[in-house]
Amino acid sequence: MPPTLPDFSSSVKLKYVKLGYQYLVNHILYLLMIPVMVGVLIEVLRLGPDEILSLWRSLHFDLVQILCSSFLIIFIATVYFMSKPRTIYLVDYACYKPPVTCRVPFSTFMEHSRLILKDKPKSVEFQMRILERSGLGEETCLPPAIHYIPPKPTMEAARGEAELVIFSVMDSLFKKTGLKPKDIDILIVNCSLFSPTPSLSAMVINKYKLRSNIKSFNLSGMGCSAGLISIDLARDLLQVHPNSNAVVVSTEIITPNYYQGNERAMLLPNCLFRMGGAAILLSNRRSHRRLAKYRLVHVVRTHKGADDKAYRCVYEEEDREGKVGINLSKDLMAIAGEALKSNITTIGPLVLPASEQLLFLLTLIGRKIFNPKWKPYIPDFKQAFEHFCIHAGGRAVIDELQKNLQLSAEHVEASRMTLHRFGNTSSSSLWYEIGYIEAKGRMRRGDRVWQIAFGSGFKCNSAVWKCNRTIKKPTDSPWADCIDRYPVHIPEVVKL
Repeated sequence: MPPTLPDFSSSVKLKYVKLGYQYLVNHILYLLMIPVMVGVLIEVLRLGPDEILSLWRSLHFDLVQILCSSFLIIFIATVYFMSKPRTIYLVDYACYKPPVTCRVPFSTFMEHSRLILKDKPKSVEFQMRILERSGLGEETCLPPAIHYIPPKPTMEAARGEAELVIFSVMDSLFKKTGLKPKDIDILIVNCSLFSPTPSLSAMVINKYKLRSNIKSFNLSGMGCSAGLISIDLARDLLQVHPNSNAVVVSTEIITPNYYQGNERAMLLPNCLFRMGGAAILLSNRRSHRRLAKYRLVHVVRTHKGADDKAYRCVYEEEDREGKVGINLSKDLMAIAGEALKSNITTIGPLVLPASEQLLFLLTLIGRKIFNPKWKPYIPDFKQAFEHFCIHAGGRAVIDELQKNLQLSAEHVEASRMTLHRFGNTSSSSLWYEIGYIEAKGRMRRGDRVWQIAFGSGFKCNSAVWKCNRTIKKPTDSPWADCIDRYPVHIPEVVKL
């Protein structure tokens, strides 16, 4: 019997081969410079002191040449530093922690569903199946108006929820940073589905008596990715307004958007969306360089709205009975995958090391020239980031991104635990995730964070942050009283 070949994958440490390749490609310039520097040093050592002195004396410097050269160097340096984009710092942020009176355990949610939809048992059963597989825990919260039977989604109740969430996070941000209301130069509030008049940004200005020359913006209808759109807008404004502070408030008001109809596609958001909000302080002031937690590196936005299916996959409309709700298409995950692919194509060259870009390029050339059936190379984004904050839109979203990006359970832990503890808090969920990583004491100076969010339209947006300093475990985080219990095991199905 012929001897069997040894298992190559186990006999050779392939991971060390890959590490060696990565080190070689990522440091190729330094490795090439070493022999050049050694050669120069050898040549200098071969010359005697007299030859070096005579070579120096042979160089003639004219005063006019020195002055012109100095002026040219100063001019080039001035142009470089003036054209260089301003550094945007994330000084600190605050997340809303709902009171225990707003908690909605599974039993409460299902009891309310049975009472509200007592004539529609199939819809109740559908919601139960969704909740069992949702990845949500027993401590997620809904606003007070939804606790009534039937719910009372009035304008007054919606304003009450907005004031409760937004004012709470603003007060917390002021306390954390020592910021005074008069120090705010730019205010951006994003809330997708609740857009009253006066706007939510005007509500904040009125509450805190902000300056009359403040630059305020209110973004609505932009879905769960609106938080990163607000960050992008703040970045652009801070580039043209020096020495300024920008506050971004991200939230979603649940009260007026709780669907009470019978359409399954519209009942799904009821099972996933929960109360939440965040306030973020951004600044371009140099005085914040040491105090700031993070530095903004990149924001990449992808919009697939030109495609009809993508445009309608998350769509607010009336059902047959005239009740308004958010219709989630069955094609949502496929469309999200295409949007993510486009976003990755743009952000990859900005963040990936040379080794990953070279492998991707060689695979692409091989598929084009030799064999189109070659499996496409998926870049290893773990080489570019230490932490991943995937929008906690639902279990399926996190599962799909973990699979496509080949992430470990630890990489998506913050997203899964945020979904379990707080539910889908829309655009603010990314900040609960960063809060989780900080509460676990995992955020170190120099760490890179990738935030990925999806939203109606259809959009996929990314933000890249670099940690400015090692962050101690915060005591005023919404995770402070429960972080020791996490991570928890989340079963595939929770039997109700």
